Amino acid sequence: MKDQIDVFDAHCDALLLRLLYGGTLRENGRHLDLKRMSAYRRYVQFFAIWGDAQAFPGCDLRGAPPESFFPAEYELFRSEMEANRDCISFCRSGEEIRAALEGGKMAALLSVEGGELLGCSLERLEEAHAKGVRAVNLTWNHANALSGSNAERPELGLTRQGRDFVRKMERLGMLVDVSHLSDPGFWDVADMLSGPFIASHSNARSVFFHPRNLTDAQFTAIIEHNGVAGLNLYANFLGEKAGVDTVIAHLEHCLDLGGAAHVALGTDFDGCSLLPAGISGVQDLERLWERLLQRNYGRELLRALFFENLMRVVSEVCTM
Repeated sequence: MKDQIDVFDAHCDALLLRLLYGGTLRENGRHLDLKRMSAYRRYVQFFAIWGDAQAFPGCDLRGAPPESFFPAEYELFRSEMEANRDCISFCRSGEEIRAALEGGKMAALLSVEGGELLGCSLERLEEAHAKGVRAVNLTWNHANALSGSNAERPELGLTRQGRDFVRKMERLGMLVDVSHLSDPGFWDVADMLSGPFIASHSNARSVFFHPRNLTDAQFTAIIEHNGVAGLNLYANFLGEKAGVDTVIAHLEHCLDLGGAAHVALGTDFDGCSLLPAGISGVQDLERLWERLLQRNYGRELLRALFFENLMRVVSEVCTM
């Protein structure tokens, strides 16, 4: 079945775990590796550059400033792309993704999770774009110079610096990612942008209340901007005793809001400690596909969810 499924995942944290704990992207015992990804017909993955030194006691970067994670993970990513150039290509646009897939390879894109990893700086944002970064979460869980987050200073929207940062991203052709952002920050982004933006890994707050999840009004705004929200597989954002059907409950709510063209995958693989029952890593995305077929969802909708919706948005925004 896997060889009939195309996958485009908006978020994983595999680079940080590779940095902290070693191993390779080609094959490891964590949530995601290239060997398991390659079992699918076509596979595209956003790899997030992320790090919070306080979250990993005992690691070599404990106490390091957030900016230190970007160069370390970027160089690791480039070395992994070179070592695995037989099966995956580093891509910066929809056109490059299509070329990689047509050449029989998987495609990798880069994102940054938390503007603080770029010093919340317009100059560093431009440098990151030149290096190939094509999406940025304005915040992780910490408030920063751009905005409050869902977890820290949630009452704070975009600062003046945050607004300048968003405008710069729009000019550069980068995806503004509102996952982790405060609710006021979300609405500031929605008011500023005319084109698509994304919530790379955020579920439905109406299905399970958590500030990391999207309200119905927020998801509707993403629809109105022709963007996408990626279904997050972290069990703590899904609900009690989460399983594959819990993931589908979040999907169905989005579909009820008119979101068939605006839901994607945003697994959060390697960035979460607990996955829903029945899913232990990338190899089990097939189980979600099969369960949707069992529940009489059509293949056209499944292809949109698993691949086409996010591909459309990336192709529209990331053109440079």
